[in-house]
Amino acid sequence: MTANLLEYDLEGLAAFCASLGEKRFRATQLFRWIHQKGARDFGQMTDLAKSLRDKLEGSARIEGLPVITQHESADGTIKWLFDVGNGDAVESVFIPEDDRGTLCISSQAGCAVGCRFCSTGHQGFSRNLTAGEILAQLWFAEHFLRAHLKTGGQRVISNVVMMGMGEPLQNYAALVPALRVMLDDHGYGLSRRRVTVSTSGVVPMIDRLAGDCPVALAVSLHAPSDALRDKLVPLNKKYPLAELLDACQRYLRHAPRDFITFEYCMLDGVNDQPEHAHELARLVQGHGGHGISCKFNLIPFNPFPASGLVRSPQQRVQAFAKILNDAGIVTTVRKTRGDDIDAACGQLAGDVQDRTRVDRRIAQQRTVMLKPVPMEAQTKEARGT
Repeated sequence: MTANLLEYDLEGLAAFCASLGEKRFRATQLFRWIHQKGARDFGQMTDLAKSLRDKLEGSARIEGLPVITQHESADGTIKWLFDVGNGDAVESVFIPEDDRGTLCISSQAGCAVGCRFCSTGHQGFSRNLTAGEILAQLWFAEHFLRAHLKTGGQRVISNVVMMGMGEPLQNYAALVPALRVMLDDHGYGLSRRRVTVSTSGVVPMIDRLAGDCPVALAVSLHAPSDALRDKLVPLNKKYPLAELLDACQRYLRHAPRDFITFEYCMLDGVNDQPEHAHELARLVQGHGGHGISCKFNLIPFNPFPASGLVRSPQQRVQAFAKILNDAGIVTTVRKTRGDDIDAACGQLAGDVQDRTRVDRRIAQQRTVMLKPVPMEAQTKEARGT
Protein backbone atom coordinates (compact mmCIF):
# COMPACT_ATOMS: atom_id res chain seq x y z
CA MET A 1 0.00 0.00 0.00
CA THR A 2 1.42 3.38 -0.97
CA ALA A 3 1.76 6.13 1.66
CA ASN A 4 -0.71 9.02 1.58
CA LEU A 5 1.52 12.08 1.97
CA LEU A 6 -1.31 14.12 3.50
CA GLU A 7 -0.74 12.07 6.65
CA TYR A 8 2.71 13.57 7.29
CA ASP A 9 3.84 16.77 8.96
CA LEU A 10 7.17 18.11 7.68
CA GLU A 11 9.23 15.94 10.02
CA GLY A 12 7.29 12.87 8.99
CA LEU A 13 7.71 13.71 5.32
CA ALA A 14 11.46 14.23 5.83
CA ALA A 15 11.69 10.75 7.36
CA PHE A 16 9.72 9.31 4.45
CA CYS A 17 12.02 10.98 1.92
CA ALA A 18 15.06 9.73 3.84
CA SER A 19 13.70 6.20 3.43
CA LEU A 20 13.84 6.82 -0.33
CA GLY A 21 17.44 8.01 -0.08
CA GLU A 22 16.52 11.67 -0.53
CA LYS A 23 17.75 14.71 1.40
CA ARG A 24 15.61 16.86 3.67
CA PHE A 25 15.30 19.78 1.26
CA ARG A 26 13.40 17.47 -1.09
CA ALA A 27 10.82 16.93 1.65
CA THR A 28 10.42 20.69 2.01
CA GLN A 29 9.90 21.06 -1.75
CA LEU A 30 7.36 18.24 -1.73
CA PHE A 31 5.58 19.67 1.31
CA ARG A 32 5.19 23.05 -0.42
CA TRP A 33 3.84 21.45 -3.58
CA ILE A 34 1.21 19.56 -1.61
CA HIS A 35 -0.01 22.22 0.80
CA GLN A 36 0.87 25.59 -0.72
CA LYS A 37 0.11 24.71 -4.32
CA GLY A 38 -2.46 21.95 -3.89
CA ALA A 39 -0.68 19.51 -6.18
CA ARG A 40 -2.49 16.23 -6.66
CA ASP A 41 0.04 14.30 -8.73
CA PHE A 42 3.80 14.13 -8.82
CA GLY A 43 3.99 15.02 -12.50
CA GLN A 44 3.07 18.61 -11.58
CA MET A 45 6.14 18.99 -9.37
CA THR A 46 8.45 20.26 -12.04
CA ASP A 47 11.36 21.25 -9.79
CA LEU A 48 11.73 17.74 -8.40
CA ALA A 49 14.22 15.45 -10.09
CA LYS A 50 12.56 12.94 -12.39
CA SER A 51 14.24 10.14 -10.47
CA LEU A 52 12.46 11.29 -7.29
CA ARG A 53 9.15 11.66 -9.08
CA ASP A 54 9.52 8.11 -10.33
CA LYS A 55 10.20 6.88 -6.78
CA LEU A 56 7.15 8.73 -5.51
CA GLU A 57 4.91 7.32 -8.23
CA GLY A 58 5.68 3.84 -6.95
CA SER A 59 5.58 4.46 -3.22
CA ALA A 60 3.29 7.41 -2.42
CA ARG A 61 0.07 9.17 -3.28
CA ILE A 62 -1.74 12.42 -2.47
CA GLU A 63 -5.30 11.41 -1.72
CA GLY A 64 -7.98 13.69 -0.34
CA LEU A 65 -11.48 12.81 0.82
CA PRO A 66 -14.28 12.24 -1.70
CA VAL A 67 -16.87 15.03 -1.62
CA ILE A 68 -20.38 13.66 -1.23
CA THR A 69 -22.23 16.97 -1.29
CA GLN A 70 -21.55 20.69 -1.38
CA HIS A 71 -24.08 23.33 -0.32
CA GLU A 72 -23.69 27.09 -0.51
CA SER A 73 -25.72 29.35 1.75
CA ALA A 74 -27.26 32.65 0.73
CA ASP A 75 -24.69 34.35 3.00
CA GLY A 76 -21.74 32.74 1.19
CA THR A 77 -21.14 29.98 3.73
CA ILE A 78 -20.19 26.69 2.07
CA LYS A 79 -20.63 23.25 3.64
CA TRP A 80 -19.00 20.07 2.37
CA LEU A 81 -19.86 16.51 3.33
CA PHE A 82 -16.81 14.26 2.98
CA ASP A 83 -16.82 10.46 2.72
CA VAL A 84 -14.45 8.84 5.23
CA GLY A 85 -15.45 5.26 4.40
CA ASN A 86 -17.52 2.48 5.92
CA GLY A 87 -20.70 4.54 5.74
CA ASP A 88 -19.23 7.41 7.75
CA ALA A 89 -19.02 11.04 6.68
CA VAL A 90 -17.83 14.31 8.18
CA GLU A 91 -18.59 17.93 7.44
CA SER A 92 -16.53 21.10 7.05
CA VAL A 93 -17.81 24.65 6.77
CA PHE A 94 -16.23 27.73 5.20
CA ILE A 95 -17.43 31.05 6.66
CA PRO A 96 -16.44 34.17 4.69
CA GLU A 97 -16.10 37.55 6.41
CA ASP A 98 -14.88 40.91 5.13
CA ASP A 99 -11.56 40.60 6.97
CA ARG A 100 -11.03 36.84 7.13
CA GLY A 101 -12.05 33.43 5.85
CA THR A 102 -12.68 30.77 8.49
CA LEU A 103 -12.80 27.02 7.97
CA CYS A 104 -14.52 24.87 10.57
CA ILE A 105 -12.96 21.40 10.54
CA SER A 106 -14.09 18.03 11.95
CA SER A 107 -11.81 15.79 14.01
CA GLN A 108 -14.03 12.73 14.45
CA ALA A 109 -16.87 10.93 12.72
CA GLY A 110 -19.54 11.56 15.28
CA CYS A 111 -18.75 12.49 18.88
CA ALA A 112 -18.64 10.56 22.15
CA VAL A 113 -19.24 13.56 24.43
CA GLY A 114 -22.97 13.80 23.71
CA CYS A 115 -23.68 17.44 24.60
CA ARG A 116 -27.45 17.74 24.74
CA PHE A 117 -27.75 20.69 22.36
CA CYS A 118 -25.48 19.32 19.63
CA SER A 119 -26.81 17.49 16.59
CA THR A 120 -23.54 15.60 16.10
CA GLY A 121 -23.61 14.38 19.69
CA HIS A 122 -27.05 12.87 19.15
CA GLN A 123 -25.54 10.47 16.62
CA GLY A 124 -22.97 8.95 18.91
CA PHE A 125 -19.36 8.16 18.04
CA SER A 126 -18.04 6.21 15.07
CA ARG A 127 -14.27 6.76 14.90
CA ASN A 128 -11.36 9.18 15.09
CA LEU A 129 -10.10 10.77 11.90
CA THR A 130 -6.45 10.41 10.94
CA ALA A 131 -4.18 13.45 10.72
CA GLY A 132 -4.42 13.19 6.94
CA GLU A 133 -8.23 13.16 7.04
CA ILE A 134 -8.23 16.27 9.23
CA LEU A 135 -5.79 18.03 6.89
CA ALA A 136 -7.60 16.83 3.78
CA GLN A 137 -10.51 19.11 4.70
CA LEU A 138 -8.25 22.18 4.74
CA TRP A 139 -6.26 21.02 1.70
CA PHE A 140 -9.41 20.60 -0.39
CA ALA A 141 -11.20 23.72 0.83
CA GLU A 142 -8.25 26.08 0.39
CA HIS A 143 -7.47 25.05 -3.15
CA PHE A 144 -11.09 24.67 -4.22
CA LEU A 145 -11.86 28.17 -2.93
CA ARG A 146 -8.90 29.73 -4.74
CA ALA A 147 -10.35 28.48 -8.01
CA HIS A 148 -13.99 29.05 -7.04
CA LEU A 149 -13.39 32.63 -5.91
CA LYS A 150 -10.77 33.33 -8.61
CA THR A 151 -8.19 34.68 -6.18
CA GLY A 152 -5.25 34.29 -8.53
CA GLY A 153 -3.60 31.81 -6.18
CA GLN A 154 -3.93 34.06 -3.11
CA ARG A 155 -4.72 32.35 0.18
CA VAL A 156 -8.42 32.29 1.11
CA ILE A 157 -8.50 30.62 4.52
CA SER A 158 -6.92 32.78 7.22
CA ASN A 159 -8.48 31.09 10.27
CA VAL A 160 -9.11 27.48 11.21
CA VAL A 161 -11.38 26.39 14.04
CA MET A 162 -11.46 22.80 15.23
CA MET A 163 -15.16 23.13 16.00
CA GLY A 164 -16.66 20.71 13.50
CA MET A 165 -17.80 17.20 14.30
CA GLY A 166 -16.06 15.59 17.26
CA GLU A 167 -14.07 16.48 20.37
CA PRO A 168 -10.56 17.34 19.07
CA LEU A 169 -8.77 16.59 22.34
CA GLN A 170 -10.14 13.04 22.33
CA ASN A 171 -8.25 12.55 19.06
CA TYR A 172 -5.02 14.10 20.28
CA ALA A 173 -2.57 11.86 18.42
CA ALA A 174 -3.96 12.98 15.05
CA LEU A 175 -4.78 16.55 16.08
CA VAL A 176 -1.27 17.74 16.92
CA PRO A 177 0.43 16.68 13.66
CA ALA A 178 -2.44 18.29 11.73
CA LEU A 179 -2.04 21.53 13.69
CA ARG A 180 1.69 21.56 12.98
CA VAL A 181 1.06 21.43 9.25
CA MET A 182 -1.44 24.29 9.52
CA LEU A 183 1.14 26.40 11.36
CA ASP A 184 4.20 25.45 9.31
CA ASP A 185 5.48 28.26 7.06
CA HIS A 186 6.08 25.64 4.36
CA GLY A 187 2.49 24.43 4.77
CA TYR A 188 -0.39 26.84 5.38
CA GLY A 189 1.55 29.37 7.45
CA LEU A 190 -1.35 30.15 9.79
CA SER A 191 -0.78 32.14 12.95
CA ARG A 192 -1.21 30.36 16.29
CA ARG A 193 -3.67 33.12 17.17
CA ARG A 194 -5.79 32.18 14.15
CA VAL A 195 -5.98 28.44 14.79
CA THR A 196 -8.47 27.55 17.50
CA VAL A 197 -9.09 24.22 19.20
CA SER A 198 -12.53 23.97 20.80
CA THR A 199 -12.99 21.51 23.64
CA SER A 200 -15.78 20.48 25.97
CA GLY A 201 -13.18 20.22 28.72
CA VAL A 202 -10.76 17.26 28.46
CA VAL A 203 -8.52 18.58 31.22
CA PRO A 204 -5.40 16.36 30.82
CA MET A 205 -5.26 17.07 27.08
CA ILE A 206 -5.59 20.83 27.63
CA ASP A 207 -2.40 20.60 29.66
CA ARG A 208 -0.68 18.51 26.98
CA LEU A 209 -1.69 20.90 24.22
CA ALA A 210 -0.18 23.79 26.19
CA GLY A 211 3.19 22.05 26.04
CA ASP A 212 3.01 20.46 22.59
CA CYS A 213 1.30 22.96 20.32
CA PRO A 214 -0.35 25.94 22.05
CA VAL A 215 -2.93 27.56 19.79
CA ALA A 216 -6.01 29.61 20.66
CA LEU A 217 -8.33 27.73 22.99
CA ALA A 218 -12.14 27.82 23.13
CA VAL A 219 -13.96 25.98 25.89
CA SER A 220 -17.60 24.91 25.62
CA LEU A 221 -18.86 26.08 29.01
CA HIS A 222 -22.66 26.45 28.65
CA ALA A 223 -23.45 26.56 32.37
CA PRO A 224 -22.35 28.42 35.52
CA SER A 225 -22.59 25.44 37.89
CA ASP A 226 -21.69 21.76 37.97
CA ALA A 227 -25.31 20.84 38.65
CA LEU A 228 -26.49 22.33 35.37
CA ARG A 229 -23.38 21.57 33.32
CA ASP A 230 -23.59 17.87 34.26
CA LYS A 231 -26.91 17.79 32.40
CA LEU A 232 -25.72 19.75 29.36
CA VAL A 233 -22.14 18.50 28.97
CA PRO A 234 -21.80 14.95 30.38
CA LEU A 235 -17.98 15.22 30.41
CA ASN A 236 -18.37 17.65 33.32
CA LYS A 237 -19.00 14.70 35.62
CA LYS A 238 -15.40 13.59 34.98
CA TYR A 239 -13.80 17.04 34.83
CA PRO A 240 -15.93 19.46 36.87
CA LEU A 241 -15.79 23.22 36.52
CA ALA A 242 -13.15 23.88 39.15
CA GLU A 243 -10.71 21.46 37.46
CA LEU A 244 -11.56 22.82 34.03
CA LEU A 245 -11.01 26.44 35.03
CA ASP A 246 -7.71 25.51 36.72
CA ALA A 247 -6.60 23.98 33.42
CA CYS A 248 -7.62 27.16 31.58
CA GLN A 249 -5.49 29.25 33.93
CA ARG A 250 -2.51 26.98 33.32
CA TYR A 251 -3.06 27.14 29.56
CA LEU A 252 -2.95 30.93 29.56
CA ARG A 253 0.76 30.81 30.47
CA HIS A 254 1.44 29.29 27.04
CA ALA A 255 -1.45 30.55 24.90
CA PRO A 256 -0.87 32.86 21.91
CA ARG A 257 -3.76 35.01 23.12
CA ASP A 258 -4.08 36.50 26.58
CA PHE A 259 -7.60 35.16 27.08
CA ILE A 260 -9.64 31.97 26.84
CA THR A 261 -12.84 32.03 24.81
CA PHE A 262 -15.81 30.50 26.59
CA GLU A 263 -18.58 29.31 24.29
CA TYR A 264 -22.09 29.46 25.75
CA CYS A 265 -25.08 28.05 23.86
CA MET A 266 -28.25 29.94 24.79
CA LEU A 267 -31.10 27.54 25.61
CA ASP A 268 -34.55 28.91 26.33
CA GLY A 269 -35.47 28.45 29.99
CA VAL A 270 -32.46 26.23 30.66
CA ASN A 271 -29.34 28.39 31.08
CA ASP A 272 -30.35 31.86 29.88
CA GLN A 273 -31.80 33.59 32.95
CA PRO A 274 -30.29 36.75 34.50
CA GLU A 275 -29.26 34.78 37.57
CA HIS A 276 -27.27 32.43 35.33
CA ALA A 277 -25.38 35.39 33.88
CA HIS A 278 -24.59 36.82 37.33
CA GLU A 279 -23.43 33.41 38.55
CA LEU A 280 -21.28 33.04 35.43
CA ALA A 281 -19.58 36.38 36.08
CA ARG A 282 -18.86 35.41 39.69
CA LEU A 283 -17.52 32.03 38.54
CA VAL A 284 -14.88 33.32 36.13
CA GLN A 285 -13.98 36.51 38.01
CA GLY A 286 -13.57 34.81 41.35
CA HIS A 287 -11.84 31.59 40.31
CA GLY A 288 -8.44 31.11 41.89
CA GLY A 289 -8.70 34.41 43.70
CA HIS A 290 -7.66 36.38 40.63
CA GLY A 291 -10.20 35.32 38.04
CA ILE A 292 -9.58 34.10 34.50
CA SER A 293 -8.79 36.35 31.55
CA CYS A 294 -11.59 35.41 29.18
CA LYS A 295 -14.25 36.49 26.77
CA PHE A 296 -17.66 34.97 26.22
CA ASN A 297 -19.16 34.03 22.88
CA LEU A 298 -22.91 33.57 23.24
CA ILE A 299 -24.24 31.16 20.63
CA PRO A 300 -27.91 31.20 19.61
CA PHE A 301 -29.05 27.58 19.73
CA ASN A 302 -29.61 26.08 16.31
CA PRO A 303 -32.65 23.80 16.70
CA PHE A 304 -32.85 20.28 15.34
CA PRO A 305 -35.84 17.96 15.72
CA ALA A 306 -34.31 15.43 18.12
CA SER A 307 -33.17 17.96 20.71
CA GLY A 308 -36.45 19.01 22.28
CA LEU A 309 -34.78 22.36 23.01
CA VAL A 310 -35.62 25.91 21.95
CA ARG A 311 -33.48 28.91 21.06
CA SER A 312 -33.46 31.73 23.61
CA PRO A 313 -35.30 34.86 22.42
CA GLN A 314 -32.98 37.49 21.00
CA GLN A 315 -34.00 40.03 23.66
CA ARG A 316 -32.98 37.60 26.40
CA VAL A 317 -29.67 36.85 24.70
CA GLN A 318 -28.91 40.58 24.52
CA ALA A 319 -29.89 41.06 28.17
CA PHE A 320 -27.62 38.16 29.15
CA ALA A 321 -24.74 39.70 27.18
CA LYS A 322 -25.32 43.08 28.85
CA ILE A 323 -25.00 41.59 32.33
CA LEU A 324 -21.65 40.03 31.42
CA ASN A 325 -20.41 43.16 29.66
CA ASP A 326 -21.49 45.33 32.59
CA ALA A 327 -19.46 43.02 34.85
CA GLY A 328 -16.40 43.87 32.75
CA ILE A 329 -16.29 40.66 30.71
CA VAL A 330 -15.98 41.07 26.94
CA THR A 331 -19.02 39.33 25.50
CA THR A 332 -20.16 38.88 21.92
CA VAL A 333 -23.17 37.21 20.35
CA ARG A 334 -22.24 34.90 17.50
CA LYS A 335 -23.91 35.73 14.24
CA THR A 336 -25.77 32.70 12.94
CA ARG A 337 -24.28 31.67 9.61
CA GLY A 338 -25.26 28.93 7.19
CA ASP A 339 -28.35 27.79 9.07
CA ASP A 340 -30.26 27.52 5.79
CA ILE A 341 -27.90 24.66 4.84
CA ASP A 342 -27.65 23.17 8.36
CA ALA A 343 -24.09 24.47 8.65
CA ALA A 344 -24.54 26.56 11.78
CA CYS A 345 -22.93 25.78 15.13
CA GLY A 346 -24.20 22.49 16.59
CA GLN A 347 -25.91 21.38 13.39
CA LEU A 348 -23.15 19.33 11.75
CA ALA A 349 -24.30 15.77 11.40
CA GLY A 350 -23.37 14.18 8.08
CA ASP A 351 -24.26 10.55 7.59
CA VAL A 352 -22.65 9.06 10.68
CA GLN A 353 -24.68 6.11 11.89
CA ASP A 354 -25.93 6.01 15.48
CA ARG A 355 -23.99 3.08 16.97
CA THR A 356 -24.50 3.98 20.63
CA ARG A 357 -28.32 4.13 20.97
CA VAL A 358 -27.83 7.73 21.95
CA ASP A 359 -31.30 8.67 20.69
CA ARG A 360 -32.85 6.48 23.38
CA ARG A 361 -30.70 8.05 26.10
CA ILE A 362 -31.48 11.55 24.88
CA ALA A 363 -35.22 10.84 24.92
CA GLN A 364 -35.00 9.62 28.51
CA GLN A 365 -33.16 12.77 29.61
CA ARG A 366 -35.11 15.31 27.58
CA THR A 367 -37.76 15.83 30.25
CA VAL A 368 -35.01 16.69 32.71
CA MET A 369 -33.38 19.04 30.23
CA LEU A 370 -36.54 21.03 29.69
CA LYS A 371 -36.91 21.75 33.38
CA PRO A 372 -34.43 24.46 34.35
CA VAL A 373 -32.57 23.84 37.59
CA PRO A 374 -33.28 26.68 40.07
CA MET A 375 -30.15 28.61 40.93
CA GLU A 376 -30.60 27.90 44.65
CA ALA A 377 -30.70 24.16 43.98
CA GLN A 378 -27.67 24.39 41.66
CA THR A 379 -25.65 26.16 44.35
CA LYS A 380 -26.63 23.66 47.04
CA GLU A 381 -25.76 20.69 44.81
CA ALA A 382 -22.42 22.20 43.84
CA ARG A 383 -21.57 22.62 47.55
CA GLY A 384 -22.77 19.13 48.38
CA THR A 385 -25.43 20.43 50.79
